[in-house]
Amino acid sequence: MYKFFFLINPISGGGQGKKIHDFLPEIMRSMSFDDSDWHAEFTTRDRTREQINEALSISETLVAVGGDGTVSAVFSEMMHHPRRFEAKIGLIPLGTGNDLARVLGLYKPFVDQGLLYLVRRLILASARSFDIWNINDKIAFANYFSGGIDARIAHDFNCERSSGKIKSKSVIINKAYYVKSFFKDRAYRLKSGKLYFVDQNGAPCEVDLTNHRTVIIGNIPSFASGSNPFYKSDMADGLLEIVCVPNMAFFILALALGTVPLIGHVFKKHFLKSYKARSIQLNVLPEEYLQVDGEDATGALGENIKIEFGFSVRILTLEN
Repeated sequence: MYKFFFLINPISGGGQGKKIHDFLPEIMRSMSFDDSDWHAEFTTRDRTREQINEALSISETLVAVGGDGTVSAVFSEMMHHPRRFEAKIGLIPLGTGNDLARVLGLYKPFVDQGLLYLVRRLILASARSFDIWNINDKIAFANYFSGGIDARIAHDFNCERSSGKIKSKSVIINKAYYVKSFFKDRAYRLKSGKLYFVDQNGAPCEVDLTNHRTVIIGNIPSFASGSNPFYKSDMADGLLEIVCVPNMAFFILALALGTVPLIGHVFKKHFLKSYKARSIQLNVLPEEYLQVDGEDATGALGENIKIEFGFSVRILTLEN
C-alpha cells in the first residue's frame, strides 16, 4: 500500500498540476521516501471516479491536486467506499476559490512560499476530523451549498467556460469574470423556495425564501474565495450554518464584513438571518440556480433537496 497517492487534475491552476508532477520525484526523495512509498497520476475525464476509488483502496493518504471541485469529487466517491473512515485526504489548491484550502491553513503557504514548499509541508502535516454531508444520496458536500444570485454567477461562468468563450486558465481572469457576472446578474432573486431544517436543539424550523437574493449553507468558515458570512462555524460539529440573505445590501455586507474582527461578528450575529442545522430540506423550482462547493449544480438535484450528515473524514491541515 502506498503512503501517498497524488491524484492530479492537469488543467487546474493553468496547468500547475503538471509542474507538481514533474517535481514530485525530487521532493519525495529529498524527504527519504522510496519510489514504492508513493504514486502520482493525472485524472482523466472518463476515468476520474475509477481513479479515485483505486487510490482510496491502495493508499494511506490520497492527495487531491486541483480546485475545490477536485477534492469534492473525492469526497463523493468516499461516501460509499469501505475505507472512508481510514484513508486520509490531503489537498494542494490549484483552483479559483480554494475555500477549503484557506480554512485548512494550506492556501497562505501556497501563496507566500509556492507550490513546492506547500507539498513538503503537506506531507508532514497532521490530520483533523472534518464533516462530510450527503445531498440526495448523490453528491458529497464539504464546503458550501447555495441557491440564488451567487449560484447564477457560477452557472454563467460554467456555461461560458464549457462553450469556449472563457479560454484563459488564469485565476485572476476567472475572478474578474465573476465580478463582471455579478453586475450582469445583480437583479436576480430566488423565484420561489421553502427551507425546512432541524436546528441544533432538534426543533423543526421553516423559512420562506421567496424573493431572497440567496441562501447559503456552509460547512466551513469560508465562502466565495475567502469571505465568511457564517456565525461561529465549526467544521467538525455535525452542524451546518444557514445564512438567508433577503436583499443585495446584506449580500454585499456579508461578503465584505464577514472576516472583519468585531464588526463582522456583530453584523453576522444581529443582522443576518443565520441558523444552525442538523439536517436540511430545500424545496425550489426545477430551474433554480444551485451550486455545490463552487461547482454548478443547476438542474442536477431536482426540486426537493435533502442534506444530511454523511461521515467524518481525516483531512491534512496546517491550521494553528
